[in-house]
Amino acid sequence: MQKIHFKAPGCWINDPNGFIWYKGEYHLFYQCFPYSAQWGRMHWGHAVSRDLVHWEEKGIALFPSKTDDRSGCFSGSAVEYDNKMYIFYTGVNYTEENPENINTCLNDNFISAQLMITSEDGMKFDNISDKKTVIPPIEDKNTGDKTHTRDPKVWRGKNAWYMVLGSTDNKNGRLLFYRSEDLCSWEYVSFTEKDNFGWMWECPDYFEADGTGITVFSPMGFTDDGKEYDSNAVCVFSSFDEEKGEMKLYDTYQYLDLGLDLYAPQSTTDKDGNRVIIAWARMPESVKSENGEWCGLMSIPRIAEVKNGHIYFRPHTNIKNAFTKKISSPEKSGYMLKTVLENGESINIGGYLIKRDNDKIITDRSAVFNVKGNYRLTAETPVINDGYDLEIYVDENIIEVFINNGEYVISNVVYGLTDRISGKAYDLYAAE
Repeated sequence: MQKIHFKAPGCWINDPNGFIWYKGEYHLFYQCFPYSAQWGRMHWGHAVSRDLVHWEEKGIALFPSKTDDRSGCFSGSAVEYDNKMYIFYTGVNYTEENPENINTCLNDNFISAQLMITSEDGMKFDNISDKKTVIPPIEDKNTGDKTHTRDPKVWRGKNAWYMVLGSTDNKNGRLLFYRSEDLCSWEYVSFTEKDNFGWMWECPDYFEADGTGITVFSPMGFTDDGKEYDSNAVCVFSSFDEEKGEMKLYDTYQYLDLGLDLYAPQSTTDKDGNRVIIAWARMPESVKSENGEWCGLMSIPRIAEVKNGHIYFRPHTNIKNAFTKKISSPEKSGYMLKTVLENGESINIGGYLIKRDNDKIITDRSAVFNVKGNYRLTAETPVINDGYDLEIYVDENIIEVFINNGEYVISNVVYGLTDRISGKAYDLYAAE
């Protein structure tokens, strides 16, 4: 049983997939290479929770079994229909395997298809007998790319089902839209794109929050600052015309998280109808523990809300309610810290520095991120006009700083945190 942050169970994990409330439980599937703490031929791992706080691992749900997914079961989503769980995902077939590691390919030589698998209970999946493929590799170059088209997100419209895929055309990211009456037969209907907005758009997601359309996706090659992780998750206000199957993306955007470590977010509705989103926290180095070497973890679930033309991502109510036990010192299993910073004030949490300067919140993980590579060590918010309440969730390898209940969030992977806290006064809470 895992608590608060879901972490790789002795292996490698990345994108959250198939996030859904189904038959009384939250199901979280995730990209997984179950044999090592490094990226490889993708499977889907599986965990369930009744409260988004405690997670029970259920092992491998999807694995390669067909020509179209022989090299990996990549990202996708889940929906409920006719009392069944329908999972959609991208299958990959390497056309040039790496002879030194057949779990990888050479020169980006692979093709992608979109596959489906169903389950009566959300627990058992027949990877062998099910037909799987519903959209074969794209052949029309004017539509999308047969290699880089992936990550189906499916949702129910008023009169039909819709699917959005991330793709590319001449090194320009785009979204492809499909329509279906029965979840089995899919018809391509349109695409949308933005110039100079990354060369490929991964893990698209469309939903409404407070009556406002929001598209979340992860454009590759987007943050052009010479640092690692130049692909980052962004949120764009949007509208979707179901009759035409067309999406309009508006000009302004915001990052999902200003720490720029989180990637490939996926949303669902919780049992109370809130739009909740979770994302993969990228880890450049694995961690050795008594449960084995592991790499990759998930952010805490966040509720998306729109206020004054801005998207807030606040900690899910169940997470907030879990941290009710007042403590006097940090706990190794994780804790939550509350404080308020005035200009010129700071707090140092185990080596992770948070300060307020010129009405911005600025973080610095230099002392707890001694890894190879040109990674971002600092992050900052725009100028904040009102309120500097900080709610900070601290785990051994991640810190998530929520400012003004989600007006902005800075999340960072860390290594080597200590239990020493100094600077501004604070209150500490442990999860019951």
